[in-house]
Amino acid sequence: MDIHSILIETIIKGINSLYGQIVDKKILQLQKTRKEFEGDITLVVFPLLKMSGKNPEPTAKELGEFLLSNLSEVKKYNVVKGFLNLTISDSFYLQYLIFCNSQQNYGFKRSKEGYETYMIEYSSPNTNKPLHLGHIRNNLIGYSISNILKANGKRVIKTNIVNDRGIHICKSMLAWEKWSGGETPESSGKKGDHLVGDYYVKFDAEYKKQIKELMGKGKSEDDAVKNAPLIMEAQEMLRKWEAKDPRVMELWKKMNGWVYDGFDATYKRLGVDFDKIYYESDTFLVGRETVLEGLKKGIFHKKDDDSVWIDLSDDGLDEKILLRADGTSVYITQDIGTARMRQEDYKFDKHIYVVGNEQEYHFQVLALILNRLGFKWAKDLYHLSYGMVELPEGKMKSREGTVVDADDLIDEMTNIAREMSKELGKLEGLTGEEKEDVFRVIGLGALKYFILKVDPVKNMTFDPAESIDFNGNTGPFIQYTYARIRSVLRKAREGNINIPDKFNPSIKLESKEKSLLKFIYDFPVVVRDAGEDFNPAIIANFTYELVKEFNQFYHDFSILKAGDEELRNFRLVLSQMTAKIIKSASDLLGIELPERM
Repeated sequence: MDIHSILIETIIKGINSLYGQIVDKKILQLQKTRKEFEGDITLVVFPLLKMSGKNPEPTAKELGEFLLSNLSEVKKYNVVKGFLNLTISDSFYLQYLIFCNSQQNYGFKRSKEGYETYMIEYSSPNTNKPLHLGHIRNNLIGYSISNILKANGKRVIKTNIVNDRGIHICKSMLAWEKWSGGETPESSGKKGDHLVGDYYVKFDAEYKKQIKELMGKGKSEDDAVKNAPLIMEAQEMLRKWEAKDPRVMELWKKMNGWVYDGFDATYKRLGVDFDKIYYESDTFLVGRETVLEGLKKGIFHKKDDDSVWIDLSDDGLDEKILLRADGTSVYITQDIGTARMRQEDYKFDKHIYVVGNEQEYHFQVLALILNRLGFKWAKDLYHLSYGMVELPEGKMKSREGTVVDADDLIDEMTNIAREMSKELGKLEGLTGEEKEDVFRVIGLGALKYFILKVDPVKNMTFDPAESIDFNGNTGPFIQYTYARIRSVLRKAREGNINIPDKFNPSIKLESKEKSLLKFIYDFPVVVRDAGEDFNPAIIANFTYELVKEFNQFYHDFSILKAGDEELRNFRLVLSQMTAKIIKSASDLLGIELPERM
């Protein structure tokens, strides 16, 4: 029941009948009719003028007459310059509603054997600090895109790379050794990731003191930064780690274990998960082995200090280090190993890295290196480069302890939802536990929607208070509308009104009803477009427009007290289908919806 396909097929026949020409359907442009004009679907006539040999207006009129005579779905038309605006019959949309109401997962494609495998990497935390607001945007984008690609029939592997080794991790370990007094998550009452993060901040504070002291003794800033005792000790700890020193390895495993427990708790609160987690402590070994293989083949070269490099000047870039002089790995080394392990594990058709835009150069280099190494799948790597997220107060710095902690933000959002819900007073009859769950759902829904409604490529400012407004383009507004529809459907059942599968498709539609039906018709295309563009904002903003349209309909027309039974049945099915789409869209965004609100 695709009206666009029906129209294109008939337009092709019309052009052949009217002008004796065979047209390639690729040049036929159908789009939504602009709101200021009458109509539902518009044909852009300009590409067809060579075939008609006429001006835009007569060409559009002749095609309009042909469609009117040959297609029952076209009720009338009008011409505005080179645009043919077509009004589709009410009966088409009513029959379509009956059809989609019978579909279990309307708008989604079933995944079939042989469909493409998409691997989505998101989160990528370091085990020297807890997750923060930037991680929240990363996780929400990655998880939502995974859902959207599944809805487009792809086989999806959600993956995470945990950066559990390197100088940053050694900084936290060294600081804990020096100043913790044996403090643990159990003894302190802190989440493990928070505890370890505190010692990362402690290291930076003490390191800065040492730099200042050395500069006060006449050292240059560059020399002080490189030779401060703390950084020298951290670098020595890293060398011992790579040499598998038993004492360092034991400390590393213990502190990482604390962090993993903390991460798991935060992921659960956020409602995100993974199918496979890789660890840099494993993948860097494969990366180093791969680099050494490339060195033997002459793809890479050594410098006098034994560091290993690749020259990318032929690709318009510079040289890139792959192994340091002391043999330790750099960040890109582990990414080489991770990509190789993942291809061997899953044979992916497409690998999407959800990583901030400050890493664009890194992923450009990674693809070039893997291509030089002869891996044909290097062309299948895609960096989904998303913009930074800030608070109204400005940027965050984890070393200085000024980041917005993910757990704290989730708590704050729940608290704001609790206060605003109390003011609205709409949760009477619920137990205290039920109310708390609603507050959690509203708070997280506000957070997720506010972040996901912004195109990933754009930088954004997250304002907690603005995000939880019950009016406007917010998650709570969408959640409230869903709860409103569910309330109507409950009242129907309580009044012994059965919501039918079918209704009379010959009723006359009001403009708001038809507008809602067009939103319902558009949903599969929205899901497809969001998948093709890797963009959850397409889903989010469609959902807001749908919800806004439903609220206008709800304000203007009665559902349960409609004029007659046939009209009531239609409006119940229309409302039920709208709720289904709000639920499906929210699931794609990872947003829960309360039944009561």
